[in-house]
Amino acid sequence: MLYRRRTLRLSHGELETPVLFPVRNVGKRSSDNTPPYVGSIPDLPVAMINTRAIRNREPMWKRLTNGVSLREEMGVPDETIVFADSGGFDFSSEEVDTTPAKTLEAQQQLGADIYGTVDIPLSRENRAAENQRRVNQSVEYALEASDEHSGDAVLLASVHGYDPETVRNSIAHLEKYGNFDGYALGSMVPIRTDYKKVTKLILAARTATNKHLHVYGLGGLVYQPLLLYLGVDSFDSSAFIRSAGNRNYLIPGFGGEELRNIEALERLPCPCPVCGPRTLAEIREDRSALVQHNLWALATELRRFQYVAESGRDIEEYLDLRFNGNEVTKRAYETAKQQVRRLT
Repeated sequence: MLYRRRTLRLSHGELETPVLFPVRNVGKRSSDNTPPYVGSIPDLPVAMINTRAIRNREPMWKRLTNGVSLREEMGVPDETIVFADSGGFDFSSEEVDTTPAKTLEAQQQLGADIYGTVDIPLSRENRAAENQRRVNQSVEYALEASDEHSGDAVLLASVHGYDPETVRNSIAHLEKYGNFDGYALGSMVPIRTDYKKVTKLILAARTATNKHLHVYGLGGLVYQPLLLYLGVDSFDSSAFIRSAGNRNYLIPGFGGEELRNIEALERLPCPCPVCGPRTLAEIREDRSALVQHNLWALATELRRFQYVAESGRDIEEYLDLRFNGNEVTKRAYETAKQQVRRLT
């Protein structure tokens, strides 16, 4: 197993990894629809934000450049650790309207602890030549950011590739010509149902560097155990928000369940501070409560894995059981297990 624990020393405090960064929609048209969790879920003193969305939201940006701090804007404690990605996912279908220098300036203005470099995600619908152009451009943007970067913030180079060799070569090139604290693997969300492929790409990134490895967008219940097993240090997710919008209730160890399928229950199976005192009917009527529960579910999934690892139990036996109910994820895990065993 490649699972590991580390400590990042950041401007706003120390951060124990592996860690989940909940995505905050601050700056987006949908506004910030994330209920309070920092402080109530002690595992999550963190937030992931979209630098481009905030920079382009003019009234908000004016406040943030005129004395209001980002943490005040979000209503979170000053010690909250913030990962500011470039907003590159927006460039899947839109033209790049920023530069590495402009993005770094905005990330610094926001007081972020971790910066993600400007990148252009790949798409299965693109020709191979177009995706390769995007891979190369993202590497060039990262190197420009490396040249411009100064200060204490952690700089993660965003890396893309739909084959392991491209991922390995990109990281090797960035290691040789840039100065990065780690890497963030992107373009995983569009291929997330191809578990075997995603697993191979993550392993390629993990074995290409010993530095911090983040995976964009795959922090949901299904992927978390795989990411941890493969030695990923951090990951982010908006699944807790999206699932709640579909009235989908996340259950650690099982996945998601639509509330209508279990409406015969009076009490839900989770004893978290949200579900413990409420009935199913109360949760159904309170979308904010459902979002909070779903985030507790993601934190619980991480806690369970950490317990198995730290108590000396066999991680692979745990994952054999964890993935036994789904043939697709089971096959992906079996593939990962074979590759990991060859490495360890």
